[in-house]
Amino acid sequence: MSVLFTSISQSNPVKKGEVQQLLQSIGVSVEPDEEDDFQTLLAALHDCAETVSRLPDYQPVPDLNRYPRQNIRRPTPDEQVLGQAWAHRFLIQGNPDGGILAGKTISLKDCIAVAGVPQLLGSDVIPSWTPVSDATVVTRVLDAGADILGTSTCENFCHSTSSFTSAQGTVENPFASGYSAGGSTSGGAALVGAGLVDITIGGDQGGSVRVPASFCGCVGFKPTYGLVPYSGITSGDAVNDHTGPLARNVLDVALCLDSISGYDGMDDRSLGSPPHGSTTYAQALQTGPTRLEGFKIGILAEGFEQEIVDPVVKSTVWAAACKFTDLGATVDEVSLPEHLHGPAIWTIQQRIAGSQNLLGHAHGRRGLSMTEMDRARLPWTNESFQRAFPSTKNVLINGMYLTARFPDLYSKTNNWGRKLRDRYNELFTKYDLVVMPTTPVVAPRHGKWGLPIDSIRPSMGLTINTAIFNVTGHPAMSLPVGFAPSPDDPQIRLPVGMQIVGGWWKESEVLRAGHVWETHFNWKDTDL
Repeated sequence: MSVLFTSISQSNPVKKGEVQQLLQSIGVSVEPDEEDDFQTLLAALHDCAETVSRLPDYQPVPDLNRYPRQNIRRPTPDEQVLGQAWAHRFLIQGNPDGGILAGKTISLKDCIAVAGVPQLLGSDVIPSWTPVSDATVVTRVLDAGADILGTSTCENFCHSTSSFTSAQGTVENPFASGYSAGGSTSGGAALVGAGLVDITIGGDQGGSVRVPASFCGCVGFKPTYGLVPYSGITSGDAVNDHTGPLARNVLDVALCLDSISGYDGMDDRSLGSPPHGSTTYAQALQTGPTRLEGFKIGILAEGFEQEIVDPVVKSTVWAAACKFTDLGATVDEVSLPEHLHGPAIWTIQQRIAGSQNLLGHAHGRRGLSMTEMDRARLPWTNESFQRAFPSTKNVLINGMYLTARFPDLYSKTNNWGRKLRDRYNELFTKYDLVVMPTTPVVAPRHGKWGLPIDSIRPSMGLTINTAIFNVTGHPAMSLPVGFAPSPDDPQIRLPVGMQIVGGWWKESEVLRAGHVWETHFNWKDTDL
């Protein structure tokens, strides 16, 4: 401490009265005879902060010689597809020596860092910022031989499961213009569903991979918490952060998981994951059994019984789940009443942690921190706040209210999250997998920006079966299993997703069940 005292600069900006002013915001104060000492300590801290600020940052250096970024640009109107599905177009060619993803084309959700490519994050609240590092998943898919064709639109601050909230424009459902592609991995799901790229990598904090996969007729996989490093991806809440692939078939999902999974030496979420390069999900699908003898699959009653579940979605998923019996599996109806608490637990957890993240108060993690983004997004001003989509404003308001009024609630949701995980783990001692609808409805029509409730309403209830598995961390995959008519136009038929959930680190079982189902049944067959 004496070293700090002697190093206080003459130009130090900490002034008398600043300590009391800081403490007023939480309704406390220091005694008058203590104030000068705390001012001195604060001034010493400021000089320490200035010293750290002048240090060079320490981020991974991408290999731009091996993987140059070609022709980075905002897409022209002629290049744009499905409304505004692309955020930036460019080309990064993968490993010329090939790999398990050789020949595959990839888009990246516009919250995944690509060095040299401006990131929009679906927002105009802050200016676009340009990462200096590649996210771990970017390096790994390039090493595996894939070509990256661009970043795809994500919803505003990743705070919506609709596809009209991005400040860059609306993303259209590939099966019906005017309908939601889901979110927040909206652009990527639309590109995959339309056959314009093979794979998209997205972020999933409450369903943002699985919801758009369900709406766009894709396979969307949220892995076990920590299987895939989150390094270089914008965080919503580190407790709920997951990233995973979307593709048109399970095998491509498995290939991508093999290429991106495993601890990267940075992200502490991944400390328990298997070593990078050690998984063989795709090989197991290609050489393993083509049926499911010995599998026990539970149809989760609570996943179907909620009032918001559309009857046609319910019957379609139920029929698809029963077809596992044709493949040799045992299928039973099961019940886990605590499932119904999942949306509330996730909501409280996400609002509190999400607001702290937006305010720059997130802490307690070891990993790659994106300092460029923090500089771009903070501090909030009234001007930037007014430009935010209502769901982002709502996260801030909700989180600040809960922190002030319910100081123990975040801790309680973490405890309850563990309870939900343990209850599901008990179920997984009796069943290999459980299934339910991914989303309670097919893609709705687009909403529009307006008053807060009207703006948020199109997303309400869409994550009743997905968000709980962000809390528990179990692997969950959305598999397209049929079509249902749009409630407002029966002539328009839209995809239905079935969610398959397994125990921690049981990706192979989830993938196998989905792969066997899709190889025996054509989900686009109207007579399914």
